[in-house]
Amino acid sequence: MTARIGGGLSALLLLSTLSAAAAGELVATAEDGTEIARLPVPEGAGWCVLWNHSVQGFPVADCYENRGGHMVLVRSRQPDFAAGLGHIPGRGRQVSDGEGGYWILDIDELVPGDSYVLRPGAGHVDHRLQVGDTVVSLSAVAARQRVRIELTGD
Repeated sequence: MTARIGGGLSALLLLSTLSAAAAGELVATAEDGTEIARLPVPEGAGWCVLWNHSVQGFPVADCYENRGGHMVLVRSRQPDFAAGLGHIPGRGRQVSDGEGGYWILDIDELVPGDSYVLRPGAGHVDHRLQVGDTVVSLSAVAARQRVRIELTGD
């Protein structure tokens, strides 16, 4: 009977772990504690941080996935080699986007602590979170403030 209970507990713990990963949320919080966004990102799903380059004005995207409850940077789209952009050899692979820009694919970098701080730009820079068809402007709420972007299991 003890083995049976242990097996049941193991199964329950496994289900709890899978549920936590499946119930992942992307949370953006301003430095004053204001929650800007709370978006569901289940295991295997992804999201992007989008913005417009501050000098050139073209759109840039850094895209992440929930892998086992962890935030992983998987790819980046950069339409040009403008200031602050570019591919670092050995960090993913660069391929054409077919529109004059490029994707950096297979970056696959775990984000330490499953969160980071971003200071959204103001005006036309417009830092945004995109999960599926939902887009939330961080700049509209917290331009030039510290914003924590975090993947949680709650």
